Amino acid sequence: MALLDHAYLEKLEAYFASGDLEQDFEFADEDKRVAILEFLEKLMDLADMADEQATKLIFKGQLEQMLGANTQK
Repeated sequence: MALLDHAYLEKLEAYFASGDLEQDFEFADEDKRVAILEFLEKLMDLADMADEQATKLIFKGQLEQMLGANTQK
């Protein structure tokens, strides 16, 4: 599953935690600032989608377990 790139997520996490993003934004020209904000907006949209997917997967698994337990009785 090449799409699940944990190393890239860790790089983003380090970039955000280090304060480098804020510094890059502070010293960027207007076009770069817009690009940073658009990136962050897209990332937040993806985080919302990830939350929805995780919820579906978790509840689907719980539902399957409950149904499986009920049919085994």
